[in-house]
Amino acid sequence: MTEVSLLGEVFQAYFDARRNKRNTNSQLAFEMDCEHNLVELYEEIKERRYTPSPAICFIVDYPVKREVFASQFRDRVIHHLLFNYLSPIFELKMIYDSYSCRKGKGTSLGIKRFEHHIRSCTDNYRRQAWVLKLDVKDFFMSINRHKLYVLVKKTLERHWKLYPDCDLQRNSGMDRDTLMFLLDRIIYWDPADGCDIRGKRSEWYGLPPSKSLLTSPPGVGLPIGDLTSQLFSNFYLHELDVFVKQTLRCKHYGRYADDFFIVHQSKAFLKEQIPLIRDFLGQELELILHPKKIYLQECRKGAPFLGSVIKPYRRYAGTRSVKNFNRAVTRISAELDRYKKANVLPDMCWLERQRSVLNSYLGYFANYKSRKLVTKRIMKSSILEYFCIPANCSRAIIRKYRFEERHTPQNDNM
Repeated sequence: MTEVSLLGEVFQAYFDARRNKRNTNSQLAFEMDCEHNLVELYEEIKERRYTPSPAICFIVDYPVKREVFASQFRDRVIHHLLFNYLSPIFELKMIYDSYSCRKGKGTSLGIKRFEHHIRSCTDNYRRQAWVLKLDVKDFFMSINRHKLYVLVKKTLERHWKLYPDCDLQRNSGMDRDTLMFLLDRIIYWDPADGCDIRGKRSEWYGLPPSKSLLTSPPGVGLPIGDLTSQLFSNFYLHELDVFVKQTLRCKHYGRYADDFFIVHQSKAFLKEQIPLIRDFLGQELELILHPKKIYLQECRKGAPFLGSVIKPYRRYAGTRSVKNFNRAVTRISAELDRYKKANVLPDMCWLERQRSVLNSYLGYFANYKSRKLVTKRIMKSSILEYFCIPANCSRAIIRKYRFEERHTPQNDNM
């Protein structure tokens, strides 16, 4: 019964893994013989033969220069298998105001909670308060894998002691020995070992050694992009959450990955917490508080968090999002101008793709005070010739009536 259940969970993990990875080369290759590959993966787990495949390493330059290790699709199935088991257990321990890699949470909730803490601490902006925002330097590349493994193992053992029949209650095929085997394989795996490096070596120029797993010390660093890396990194900093909430007694606190804030009515109190947090990170988690990303500001002057800027009774989109929107509008407008200059109507499929781009930005800006920004930018472009934008700037609609009179030009020689 347990084996059949575990095989079913492997299949469920496969469906979860492919949800946002359809039509990638790795996923398509795996799906060519899906059932055989999943059964083989299950057999490797059961017989303790599973080992992560070599990752693909490459550099991305946008929005910042970063090294990425992309795991093979079969390994992503294992990541989801672990996530499906560990996430409910971690949820019982995590504080509410931790927003990264948790179901039902994310950046949107993080922004709302940030604004909530500011309003609560300032009594809806009737009192003065300050916000302290901090960041961990080279977070993913600095996580000690052995310390992470010990923290996860300790949490699981405590959970199993409190709930000795948890596996039977959840009807899970993941027994404890199998789980610990997979944790050992994933956490202690060195993604730089035998990795397939894509691109030129010159692309790594300008990337600090502290931001690369290729140059990190042995046993340190998690690959950016893996689901398990997001899950484990969030859990790793739970120790910081407990320290700030219980030891420092900071009521108005929240964290998304390694980006966290404290709101308090005393500026002097917040200044006192900086060295305490720095010492805790260094001594307990072997992490470094980023010295150049210490932000201390009075709340009424505006406070940035997760790509937004919170000001009294309003919120604005961050500078990066506004620049990306302006860049997209400029590109679409230039394409439309080229079509117009050539006296050719744009292809409907192309317009549908651009509509999706515009709607993604318009939907995002709908959460902010940005109507004037959107209207002013679009009014200066050629977009309104082919798209209709409602007064609330909530979406873009293709003006299809422009295509009703479209006809195929006749050959002049006929």
